[in-house]
Amino acid sequence: MFGLGFPELAIIAIVAIVVFGPKKIPEIGGALGKTLRGFKEEMNSNQEEDSDV
Repeated sequence: MFGLGFPELAIIAIVAIVVFGPKKIPEIGGALGKTLRGFKEEMNSNQEEDSDV
Protein backbone atom coordinates (compact mmCIF):
# COMPACT_ATOMS: atom_id res chain seq x y z
CA MET A 1 0.00 0.00 0.00
CA PHE A 2 2.20 2.82 -1.32
CA GLY A 3 5.17 1.38 0.56
CA LEU A 4 3.71 2.36 3.95
CA GLY A 5 4.31 0.04 6.84
CA PHE A 6 2.58 -0.17 10.20
CA PRO A 7 4.82 2.42 11.91
CA GLU A 8 4.10 5.01 9.22
CA LEU A 9 0.36 4.35 9.34
CA ALA A 10 0.39 4.64 13.13
CA ILE A 11 2.14 8.01 12.95
CA ILE A 12 -0.35 9.25 10.34
CA ALA A 13 -3.26 8.08 12.53
CA ILE A 14 -1.85 9.83 15.61
CA VAL A 15 -1.31 13.07 13.69
CA ALA A 16 -4.86 12.87 12.27
CA ILE A 17 -6.32 12.40 15.77
CA VAL A 18 -4.31 15.35 17.10
CA VAL A 19 -5.23 17.62 14.19
CA PHE A 20 -8.91 16.72 13.73
CA GLY A 21 -9.87 15.30 17.11
CA PRO A 22 -11.30 11.85 17.82
CA LYS A 23 -14.93 12.91 17.25
CA LYS A 24 -14.29 14.28 13.75
CA ILE A 25 -12.36 11.25 12.40
CA PRO A 26 -15.46 9.04 11.68
CA GLU A 27 -17.14 11.91 9.81
CA ILE A 28 -14.04 12.43 7.68
CA GLY A 29 -13.79 8.70 7.02
CA GLY A 30 -17.42 8.51 5.93
CA ALA A 31 -17.05 11.47 3.60
CA LEU A 32 -13.87 10.01 2.13
CA GLY A 33 -15.59 6.65 1.59
CA LYS A 34 -18.52 8.28 -0.21
CA THR A 35 -16.16 10.29 -2.38
CA LEU A 36 -14.10 7.26 -3.34
CA ARG A 37 -17.23 5.21 -4.02
CA GLY A 38 -18.60 7.91 -6.32
CA PHE A 39 -15.26 8.22 -8.10
CA LYS A 40 -15.11 4.45 -8.63
CA GLU A 41 -18.68 4.39 -10.00
CA GLU A 42 -17.84 7.20 -12.44
CA MET A 43 -14.72 5.38 -13.61
CA ASN A 44 -16.73 2.19 -14.20
CA SER A 45 -19.45 4.04 -16.11
CA ASN A 46 -16.83 5.76 -18.27
CA GLN A 47 -15.26 2.39 -19.11
CA GLU A 48 -18.66 1.01 -20.09
CA GLU A 49 -19.29 4.01 -22.36
CA ASP A 50 -15.89 3.57 -23.99
CA SER A 51 -16.53 -0.10 -24.69
CA ASP A 52 -19.90 0.74 -26.31
CA VAL A 53 -18.30 3.08 -28.85
